[in-house]
Amino acid sequence: MKRLIRKLFRWSEQQPFSFYLTDLLFRKILRQNTSVKWPVHFTSTIRSGERITVGKETFPGDSPNNYINASNGIEVGSYTNIGPNVSLLSSNHDFIDNKIISAAPPIKIGAYSWIGSQAVVLAGVELGEFTIVGAGAIVTKSFPEGYCVIAGNPAKVIKYLDKEKCLEFARQNPK
Repeated sequence: MKRLIRKLFRWSEQQPFSFYLTDLLFRKILRQNTSVKWPVHFTSTIRSGERITVGKETFPGDSPNNYINASNGIEVGSYTNIGPNVSLLSSNHDFIDNKIISAAPPIKIGAYSWIGSQAVVLAGVELGEFTIVGAGAIVTKSFPEGYCVIAGNPAKVIKYLDKEKCLEFARQNPK
């Protein structure tokens, strides 16, 4: 029965069945995070979800306590993981009047990336493919070249990844 329901609703085998039932309760009945089309953890908050574009097997907000504000847009590539307590903030407000949203370019996160627990990614940041953001990092500038590990406050490159190994993984898991 569970297998039939998973197939019918396209629910991933990677998440426990109870995750989807909780998602159903909070999104369909209690109307929380209804602006997105993928399952969201009930403790996560997504603002302007209709301005988020995602690739294959990518579900922003499926980890606990994510805060995602997509007022200026967010693009997340295929096979990207977003850890718990991560904040993606695509906009900021005016210093005096917090009802005025500042215009900014969208956040762009490349395919095969990983945003570690409690990281913060700010407006206008672009992360290339295979970018790993360390836990607790504050990402204030772009790293469009990708294939690296970034960490710290503000985030900076601490290691480069083997591009050939990354490309081999990408060939086995096409976008």
